[in-house]
Amino acid sequence: MKKTFLFLSIAALVMASCSSDDDSPKTEVPSVGDVLQPTVGGPNQPNQVFVDLSTGSSESVNRASWDLGFSSGSDFRVAINGSLKMAVKKLETTDITLPQTPDTDVAVGGGTTLASNGYVDNPTGVLAGNGSGIGTAIAEVSATDSQNKVYLVNLGFAVSTVVPSVGSVSTDGDARGWKKVRILRNGNGYKIQYADLASQTFQEKTITKNADYNFTFFSLTSGNTVAVEPVKTKWDLNFTTFTNYLNMGGGGEVTYGYSDFIVTNMKGGTKAYQVLNADGVTYENFTLANVVETNFTVSATDQRIIGSNWRSGGGPSSLPSIRTDRFYVIKDVAGNYYKIKFLAMTNDAGVRGFPTFEYKLLQ
Repeated sequence: MKKTFLFLSIAALVMASCSSDDDSPKTEVPSVGDVLQPTVGGPNQPNQVFVDLSTGSSESVNRASWDLGFSSGSDFRVAINGSLKMAVKKLETTDITLPQTPDTDVAVGGGTTLASNGYVDNPTGVLAGNGSGIGTAIAEVSATDSQNKVYLVNLGFAVSTVVPSVGSVSTDGDARGWKKVRILRNGNGYKIQYADLASQTFQEKTITKNADYNFTFFSLTSGNTVAVEPVKTKWDLNFTTFTNYLNMGGGGEVTYGYSDFIVTNMKGGTKAYQVLNADGVTYENFTLANVVETNFTVSATDQRIIGSNWRSGGGPSSLPSIRTDRFYVIKDVAGNYYKIKFLAMTNDAGVRGFPTFEYKLLQ
C-alpha cells in the first residue's frame, strides 16, 4: 500500500483534537474520516480487531483469549468462540461429574457438518432460537436448574504459527481439546460449571452481566472473565476469522470457517448496507442525500452485511483480492453515517492479513 494512503488530513486531526470527553456517543464530535489498517496480524490472523469509526480508533485482542460470551441482555444466552471453530453438543444429562468422551462429529467442517446439527451459533448473530442451527448452539439458560443440560465442548483450534505461502493464510493451529460445561442462572447473572471430560469433579464460577457491554467473556483455560469487546456503543466493525454457514445447494447449509471476515456491531446498534457501482453511484460521488434508510433493515438481524463480500476468495490459479466494484454505508449507534471502501487485504509484499480501508463521514 502506497504511503500516501496513510496521510492524515489536517481536518481529521483538528476534529479528533476537539472530541468531547463525555462518554455519550451523541455528544462526541465524530471523525470526518481516515484510512485505517486494523492490526489483524498477518496470515495467521491472530487478532480480533474492533473499530470505532466515530473516533477512528481500534482495539485488538488475541482471538484465543476467550471461549464463551455471556449475553448482557434480558435473555440468558451464551455464545461460543466461532473465530476458533469451536463447536458444542447438548448431552442428555445434567450431571457434570459423569465422564464423557470426544465426539468427532462435533466440529466445524466444510462439506460434512450440517448447520442444522446446531453445533455452532447461527452466524447472523441473532441469539434467539430453539436450536437446529437457529440461535445459539447452547440453549437459553433456564431458570429451572433441572432443564440445563451438560454440553460437550470442542474448543476448536489454537492460532496457527505456520508461515504460509505469500497470499495464503494459515489460521488453524493445534486442536485445543475438549471440555464439558453446564450453565445455570445465578440471579440476573450466570453460574458456569466446567471440567475436563474424564474428571469427576468440576470448577464453578459466577458471571455477572454488565449492561455496558454486549457480552461478558470467559476463558475455560484461565477460569477467569477476560476483556474482549469494547463498550457496546464504542465499536462498529469487527475484523476476525469466523464460523459461517455455506450453502451447498442440494446438500443444504454446512458450517465453514472464513478468514478475512468483518461483522458489524448489530447488537450495539450499528447498521450497514452494500452499494454496487453498477447501481449508478460511486464511492467518490456518494453523499448523505444518497443514503436509503430502508436498506439498513437487513443489518438489524444479520451482522454479516460486509462479511466476506468485500473480497474475492481466489481459486486454483488466483489469489484472493479486494472487490473494487462496491462499497458500504455504515450508520453508527449515534446516528452518524459513513461510507467505507476497501483498499487492500495484503501488505506491499503481498502477505495476507493486512486489510486497509478508507472511510468518510457523510454530512
